Amino acid sequence: MDDTASATSHSGPLAECVLCREPTEYPESYKGVTLCPVCEWHEAQRTACSG
Repeated sequence: MDDTASATSHSGPLAECVLCREPTEYPESYKGVTLCPVCEWHEAQRTACSG
């Protein structure tokens, strides 16, 4: 099995994070909100602690 294969194994440009404009793990053609790994983690922490 190839360990280098991942979600980023597509060709083409990556979408920008809607919060910080850093590259995400999603292709530019991805539909929906795209967040970089750091912003995804912060968003998950914020929503998990609200309540």
